[in-house]
This record gives sequence, C-alpha cells and structure tokens, in this order.
Amino acid sequence: MTPVVTSVVLVHGSRTSRTMWRRQLEMLEAAGVLAHAVELPGHGSRRGEPFTLEGAVTAVHDGVQRVGGRALVVGLSLGGYLAIEHRARYPEESAGLVAASCCTAPTSRLRAAWLLLARWIETWPDGGARLNDAFVTRMLTPEAARDAGAGGFALDVMSAVLREVALCDTLGALAATDSPVWIVNGRYDHFRGHERLMLATARSSGADAWRVIVPHARHLVSLDAPVAFGRVVLEAAHEVTRREERRSRAAGVQAGDQTSGRPHALAPPTSAAEFGTMTTSSPSRVRADAVMRRELPPPM
Repeated sequence: MTPVVTSVVLVHGSRTSRTMWRRQLEMLEAAGVLAHAVELPGHGSRRGEPFTLEGAVTAVHDGVQRVGGRALVVGLSLGGYLAIEHRARYPEESAGLVAASCCTAPTSRLRAAWLLLARWIETWPDGGARLNDAFVTRMLTPEAARDAGAGGFALDVMSAVLREVALCDTLGALAATDSPVWIVNGRYDHFRGHERLMLATARSSGADAWRVIVPHARHLVSLDAPVAFGRVVLEAAHEVTRREERRSRAAGVQAGDQTSGRPHALAPPTSAAEFGTMTTSSPSRVRADAVMRRELPPPM
C-alpha cells in the first residue's frame, strides 16, 4: 500500500499575502511534506480582485485540490476563519484543521467599530500605508516584516474582509464535522476571548480538539514565533497522517471484504494510545487543554 503523507494548505491573514508563510513552507519542505500557500482574492498577486467570502473559500478549496484533494488546512486570523468555513463546507477535503489567532466571533459587537475605522482609514490619501508600516516595524522582526510584506500589503481590503467574514457562523461551522482541530494562539493575542468556547464546540461534534498556546507570541503567532508555530503544524501533520493511514487501511480492508465476500471486523482499540492521541472519550485522560497547552521554546 502506498504510504499516506498528509499535505498541508496554508491560508494567510488579511492585508498580507501567501509570502507570510515562507518559514513554515521551508520547514514543511525539509520534512518532506507537500505544502501550498494560497493567495486570497484582493491580496498579494490577486490585489484588485474583490474580496468575498465565497471567493475566499473557493481559493482554499482550489488550494486543497492542488495538493491532491485532501489536506491539513492551516489558517491564521482571517485565514483561520476561512479554514473553519472550508472544513464545514468541504468536510471530505479537510483531514484536519489548525485554526490560529481567530478566537473572537466575527459577529463581535466590536465589528461595527472596526468596520467604521477601516472605512475611515481607507479614505486617507495614502490608504493607511504609513500607519501600516509603523505597525509592522514596531510589532515584527525585520525578517518577519519582510515575509509579511514581500507580496505587498492590501490596504484597501479591510472593510470588505470585515463585511464578508461577518457572514460566517464560526461556531456552527466548527460543530459541523469531526476531523481533528488544533486551536492555536499566541499567549498575548488580543483575539483569544472565545478559545475555550471554540474548543468545546469543536469537541461537541465528536472531533478530537486541542488548545495550543505559544509563549512570547502575539496575534501574528506564525511570524512572532515561526519555529514554534512550524513545530505545531508539523506535529498536527504527523498526527493527521497517522489517522489518514488508518483510514486508508480501513478502506482497503473494506474493499477486500467486498471482493472476497468474507465478513471482516476491525478490532476496536483497547486504549486511547492506539489513536496516537488522548481522545475526548477516554475517562482516564488528563484534560486535553492542559496536555496541549505546551510551553514551546522561543523561536531560534
């Protein structure tokens, strides 16, 4: 049987582009993992295109198709909301989900204020370029700033992003299917308010779900702590690969049974360890959020 190696699709945040994933793409390539970073409408090489929720989810879908039709989908901020939405709409494509820096409901009461602010900034003569440059310089290392800005900044897209993402039912989407979920945040992220609710909602569908907190990192966790975040993605890809291998073997057994006409039953696992994870159904397990709230080392 051909070995199963889970592919990874990366979905960037608002205003930046696929170039923000340079460090993680290098880590995944070094590990032999096929990975692709999508470009969302209105961003990077697609600046000038209108940003819509439908178009953005289609971009994620197209990215998954590019790597074989099923993948671990990793999204940060805007990309996290889109990865959650994609998993609900295309459950057969999502082998797993890493949702980073997206633990505030898109229908938050603050959204109206953010939308007014975004519209106002977009009317400035420079479209907010000086403000954006000051933010990037203050909040990111020079290397991270280069990665974030290598594809250019989409300064005119924020109001459309806020309008379109408000159409998402993030909690409903998390509960829609049962592929594994990693909720990842930087310790100092200001969008962490609903992380425990999102974790519980993902588990309500029967999905295994974990919360991972990266120390010393803020909202842009993949840029603040690229090595630590890359490790989280690699660990998630490893776990999803284990599950996909079992899924492939089970499909092969079923196909063999149909061919031979002989009944066959897979023995149920005798412990949670056979799943390669602590499952939510194990009565003796340590709380998963405590297990996965790991103290990762600072980036090198």
